[in-house]
Order: sequence, then C-alpha cells, then structure tokens
Amino acid sequence: MKPMHTRPLFLLLPLLLACAPALAQQAALPEWDQLTPAQRETLIAPLRDRWNASPERRQRTYDHARSWQQMTPEQREQARRGMHRFENMSPSQRRDAQALFDKMRGMDKDERQQLREQWNRMSPEQRRQWVEANPPAARPPR
Repeated sequence: MKPMHTRPLFLLLPLLLACAPALAQQAALPEWDQLTPAQRETLIAPLRDRWNASPERRQRTYDHARSWQQMTPEQREQARRGMHRFENMSPSQRRDAQALFDKMRGMDKDERQQLREQWNRMSPEQRRQWVEANPPAARPPR
C-alpha cells in the first residue's frame, strides 16, 4: 500500500504535463524581428514613458544607450553586476560609492587603483570624513 501523501502529487502529474508546453513556449521568445507588434509595444512602452516624462534627461538616456551598444558582452555583464550591487546598498553606502565614482571619473587607471587601495585601508570614520570632503555630485531624481 502506498503512503497517502504521494497520491495527490500523482494526481497532479497529468495537469503539470499538460501545462509544460505552454510554459516552455513562454520562456522561448523569438528574436526581435519575429515579435508581434503587441510584444514590441510591451517592451518599448516603459522607455517611451520615461523619455516623454523627462525631457531634461533625454540626452543622458540616449548617451547611455549608445555606450551600452558599444560594450562587449563581458563589459555589459560587469555593468549589470555593478548596478545590482548598487541597488542593494544602503543609502550611506550609495553615497560613498557615488563619491568614489565621481572622484575616480577624472583619474587615470593608476590613480584609480591608488585611491581604491587607500579607501580599503581607511577606517569607517576616515571614509566618512573623506566623503564629506569629496561629496558626490548632485543627481536628478530618477
């Protein structure tokens, strides 16, 4: 005699098998040229809304899109990881990261490496003082 707890799972198996082709089809979307107009609209609508809502940010948005196209797949993946890390930071960690980024923007590779090493040697209090002396640039709200 089979245990009772396996019977409900056994009864669900035909339902799961019937749904499997639909789930597989959802996961495998076609290339852009094969998308329907409705699928393309679903993808484009959020960008169009942001573009229309922020005329002052259009140039920056356009510049970001152009630079993204010029990145290698490895550079894009590194950028994605960095964006994900930034999104998961606390507000004070974000401020620190923005201050470091702004300071490093005008530096060459060796100067950036030197600042990273200096930052890693600093105590939390020294870092706080450094950020106060080198505040991040004001950024428009997203």
